[in-house]
Amino acid sequence: MKKSFISAAAAFGIALALSSCAPANKNFILATGGTSGTYYPFGGAIANIWNTKIEGMNVTAQATGASAENLRLISKAEAEFAIVQNDVMDYAYNGKDMFEGNKLENLASIGTLYPEVIQIAASKASGIKTVYDLKGKRVSIGDAGSGVEFNAKQILEGYGLTFDDIKKNNLSFKESAEGIQNGTLDACFITAGVPNAALQELAFTAGLVLIPVDGAEADAICKKYGYYTKTVIPGATYKGTDEGTAALAIKATLAVSAKLDEATVYEMTKALFENLEDLGNAHAKGKEVSAAAAVTGVSVPFHAGALKYYKELGLTE
Repeated sequence: MKKSFISAAAAFGIALALSSCAPANKNFILATGGTSGTYYPFGGAIANIWNTKIEGMNVTAQATGASAENLRLISKAEAEFAIVQNDVMDYAYNGKDMFEGNKLENLASIGTLYPEVIQIAASKASGIKTVYDLKGKRVSIGDAGSGVEFNAKQILEGYGLTFDDIKKNNLSFKESAEGIQNGTLDACFITAGVPNAALQELAFTAGLVLIPVDGAEADAICKKYGYYTKTVIPGATYKGTDEGTAALAIKATLAVSAKLDEATVYEMTKALFENLEDLGNAHAKGKEVSAAAAVTGVSVPFHAGALKYYKELGLTE
């Protein structure tokens, strides 16, 4: 009896010693977006890389209301990671625009992921060829208080225009495309990955014209707002648009709590960018991600762990 007790005690002691040597599980939340959007499945693909490539890692991709809510979740320590628009992150970090007087704490960047292009579409009948031509026209600038609305405001500003210079409408992407199709709108702003489904349908049914943002005006906008990057909407993205169209883009960005330790964030950054083939196989947007591009369009400071990784690659100083 005594011998059995000693054996059991010894076995328990060995198990305890082994468990103390094993890495503790790291349980994190990655805030994404609605289940029908891009952020949620893309976040799931990122979480899967972390969970399979890092021992003891357990990251859950959580459906949310997207950028603004995600940043609040990080600030309140209800999520450690989030996919957000880099411009909305800038507003939150600096307490301006939609976060006016409500600066959020504990925000840091891991890096930008893929472009979300500010697409300006107009009806063929409108005669609109440049942003200047939007003056006096019926223009949808996205939902009230949305990131799209601020994109429209900043781009118009770069051309010397304000919302007072247009007949402003606050409509969803679908409503905007329908408005151009039925003649109640002349143009719209849509910030999204390309191609956008609403614009694809519009191009197929009624046709559209894409309005470029380029030249000195684009340079000035990018200089003033560090989260914009230049891009080109490829020709034939939408039916009838044969030539590429210069545009500005914001970028979907991987945000992280500034309170998370450097070693963990370094390990997660490294695992993500060393497994981009897996990311691309899991989601089409993964093919647009690279470490070199991840350091562009960033206006909120990098987390020390991410910065360490980029320095090793010679991408930052």
